[in-house]
Amino acid sequence: MAVNPDLQKERAAATFDTEKLTAVLYGGKKMVQRRRYLHNIIFEDKYMNSFKPWWNRSRIEQYETAIKKGAYMNKLIKDLNITDFLEQSYLKEAGSNHEGQPMGVHQSMFIPTIEKLGTNEQKAKYLEPAKQFKIIGTYAQTEIGHGTYIRGLETTATYDPQTEEFVINSPTVSSIKYWPAALGSTCNHVVLMAQLYSRGVCHGMHAFILQIRSMKDHRTLPGISAGDIGNKIGFNAVDNGFLKFDNVRVPRNSLLSRYAKLERDGTYIPPENPRIAYGTMVFIRSLIVGACAKSLSQALVIATRYSAVRRQTEIRPGGEEPQVIDYQTQQEKLFPLLSSAYAFLFSGTVMLKEYFRINADIDKGILDEMAALHGLAAGLKAFSAEVASNGVDKLRMACGGHGYTHASGIPKIWTYMTPTCTYEGENTVMYLQCARYLVKQYAQAASGQTLVGFMSYLNNPVKQRSSLNDSLSMVDLIEAYEHTAVRLIKVAASKIQSLVKGGLPIEEARNRCGVSLVVAAKAHCHAFVVKLFASVVKQPEIDPAVARVLVTLCKLYAVYGINQRLGEFMQDGFLDGRQADIILNKTLTLFAEIRPNAVALVDAFDYPDQILQSCLGRYDGNVYEALYEYAKTSPLNEKEVQDSYYTTLKPLMEGTLKFDAAPPSKL
Repeated sequence: MAVNPDLQKERAAATFDTEKLTAVLYGGKKMVQRRRYLHNIIFEDKYMNSFKPWWNRSRIEQYETAIKKGAYMNKLIKDLNITDFLEQSYLKEAGSNHEGQPMGVHQSMFIPTIEKLGTNEQKAKYLEPAKQFKIIGTYAQTEIGHGTYIRGLETTATYDPQTEEFVINSPTVSSIKYWPAALGSTCNHVVLMAQLYSRGVCHGMHAFILQIRSMKDHRTLPGISAGDIGNKIGFNAVDNGFLKFDNVRVPRNSLLSRYAKLERDGTYIPPENPRIAYGTMVFIRSLIVGACAKSLSQALVIATRYSAVRRQTEIRPGGEEPQVIDYQTQQEKLFPLLSSAYAFLFSGTVMLKEYFRINADIDKGILDEMAALHGLAAGLKAFSAEVASNGVDKLRMACGGHGYTHASGIPKIWTYMTPTCTYEGENTVMYLQCARYLVKQYAQAASGQTLVGFMSYLNNPVKQRSSLNDSLSMVDLIEAYEHTAVRLIKVAASKIQSLVKGGLPIEEARNRCGVSLVVAAKAHCHAFVVKLFASVVKQPEIDPAVARVLVTLCKLYAVYGINQRLGEFMQDGFLDGRQADIILNKTLTLFAEIRPNAVALVDAFDYPDQILQSCLGRYDGNVYEALYEYAKTSPLNEKEVQDSYYTTLKPLMEGTLKFDAAPPSKL
């Protein structure tokens, strides 16, 4: 079919070359070509195209399909010698976008944890079999009773020096491992987080590696109970599971001992820094920022293209129905989230680079930036997850009634996206962890220490009033964000200090300041992303026309954020009412500036129809034809007359319907 004329018109009106912006997003023209090549390997593969559409799969079919797809894609990766992490993700994106992958945690957490915490001997024993899928593992941390609060986990590993074994137990119902992916049916090994006991002393949470299922018939080993936790809102292709131990004995070398060690006699040798054990979680949190950006950007492609195609309600009686995207109220739903998606895509790239850089130092024993990485990863994980989860749902509603159906593709994205707010650290707890780091950094700056990197703004001299004017320079906007973040961090730190001076324990003081701490962490994260976005759009190698549209997006991201949190910026008089009006008016002006480029901006994300799997977000805009074809695939349409017509509806209409049930008891 021909491309919808409204979409043709939108693309013709763009003021920049979409391909050049795509190159900025994905690291250059060559990387864009490579990404498309990897996508096409999957799109043209007969096996990968042999499965029924995801929206018509039962829970078992979702799981079985995911296992088959995962095994096949990993074979392709091996056969094609694709070693780069991003390139692997592009291939998998084309094959099972937002469908979930039971073996994903094997590669993203099980293997990295062994690499991070294992001794040379443990790596030699487990890594190669794991990489070849001769063993399949997961990362078993979360329990029924505790998740983010790692120190509160109850699974125990008690050392018996007589046999040189650890005895693993789930001493309470709340200590049963619950939620780890691949635990339900897939894995045969786990990295287990448990409280290490030796000589009657608890040495805290440590990582152990052990087998939980037979390598012959996949049944659970003696003393171990494991299974799937059941249906969820989404992620139903993944077998999130439970795991219970009853006096399970494992050898002493089951403790991953690169840093923490236990001698034969039970003597415990602690790691130099206990936080090293949580390196895998920091890695995953770093990945989440980019994953949130990807999910939000895909939902934006769908909602923006549909808004350009959909026409609704004449503005003037008898006039033509306008495109929905021409309504300013629709622009307010789409364009701020469009700016957020770009901001998070750039932030995710930087976050991953920072992780690999600092992690390389940690492997060398240089721990100087570990706390900074942990604080930033925790805060940005929560910030991006919150914005993206709420944003995807807002975009679903922006598509009207059709957004509710799986035909739109957005519910699939949302059910995959929204768990990021709770997995790998519940958002509020992540904000609080970030805030604790910020309070410590603020204390150092207040004592005269010079901070470096992204925390250096805490050393900036404090201004009483903003010089922001009609020009709305990014320098002034960044200054407003950093000023507000410093003030809110100071407010939280001062409250805690005052309560402690009044005799309150530090833990209780932090609890009483929890809301202030979360607000401070959000302000810091927002300031970080605004400043990073501004630095990206100033890169001299970017095409001038592309740079102009990115500057517009960046400015919208900044001014819309101030509008949403205006009280925080005005509370101490840094911004006044006149400046608030300037910012509001500029927001609406920026909507008008972005409008001609809206479709081109989502096209630049470069997501083919095969990845989006959306009737509303099709590149050709033939939405209604696609919706009709989708409807015909419903399993309810396989029979023109359902069995229930004969068993229930027909007897009901004839007055002969009877139920095989006991009569209700009389009151």
